[in-house]
Amino acid sequence: MGTLPGLQNLNFLLMQIQMTAKSAILAVVIVLSFVISWELYLRHKGYLSDYDDGPELWSHSRAMVYEPADKATVFIGSSRIKYDLDIPTWQRLTGTHAIQLAMVGSSPRLILTNLAGDPRFKGRLVIDVTEGLFFGNHGDIRPMAGITYFKQSTPAQKLSFQLGLPMEAKWVFLNSSQFSIDGLLGRLHVPDRTGVLPFLDFPFGFEFNCLDRQNKMTDDFVADTNQQNQVKAIWGMFAQRYGKEQPVSGKALDTLLQSVKTDVDKILARGGQVIFTRTPSSGPYAMGEKMGYPRAAYWDKLLDITGCKGIHYADYPATMHLECPEWSHLDPHDAVVFTNALVGILEKEKGWKF
Repeated sequence: MGTLPGLQNLNFLLMQIQMTAKSAILAVVIVLSFVISWELYLRHKGYLSDYDDGPELWSHSRAMVYEPADKATVFIGSSRIKYDLDIPTWQRLTGTHAIQLAMVGSSPRLILTNLAGDPRFKGRLVIDVTEGLFFGNHGDIRPMAGITYFKQSTPAQKLSFQLGLPMEAKWVFLNSSQFSIDGLLGRLHVPDRTGVLPFLDFPFGFEFNCLDRQNKMTDDFVADTNQQNQVKAIWGMFAQRYGKEQPVSGKALDTLLQSVKTDVDKILARGGQVIFTRTPSSGPYAMGEKMGYPRAAYWDKLLDITGCKGIHYADYPATMHLECPEWSHLDPHDAVVFTNALVGILEKEKGWKF
């Protein structure tokens, strides 16, 4: 009789465990059902899995820059070189690794300074110039985040990134820019607060990002003028927001160019090679860039002060007529054309040997 309360407590405990187990199984079933349904819905809508282009992926590529100069070339810049350099074509033609460190919506100057200050980097560097970002003051947020992560990330964070890559490659819903809470809320188009950069509602097909950090437009985007016009409207919003700002000039421009020269000289002194490129733009976007940043006052002066060679798309028959579907980036077909031309120019005119 003295053991009866103990048995009652044991039975009660077993019942609680059973109820908890049933609840846990039910929760798992509900979550899996939601995730699978959400994934199937997104795939039905034509979305594809890609990789989040955040500090983790950039840091992963940044760690590769120590490959020998005859085995790799590093690319920095803004979004244009991420679209316009077709990495498979580059690697097929040159037999070397293309390390893509450009960042969308960003100036490459901080990344240049980071590479210049790294004595272990002695390789080849291609710096792409989008004038409004390269010579501007609004493109440091993403580079700073990437550089900070590269310097401070822990072994646990690096392991977590590696473990997450296979999942990113297979699951569409993991795309944070499109389907995270922030991404979904942004598409509610809540009125913007004064002074806050509005949510940039780029169509999914415009922003497809590969593991090697190359950006590509999807076939649907290339064929859909409505999606292209959606991106053009975003460029127009930027023109309205920042178009009244006077481009850097005078002493401020001279100071900026001297800073670039100082960084370039550090890389050259270690035996590295540096060249500047100007990738294509078209339509009203190109017209605005020509008016705001006259070639003689910016591009030519950049090459003159740094003493570096440059490749401007407008100087070569193979690239001067390339048209950007949304005025600022090449489609995948023309990216192959541009990359073929770029490799040929580097070899035949600029003295690069692969």
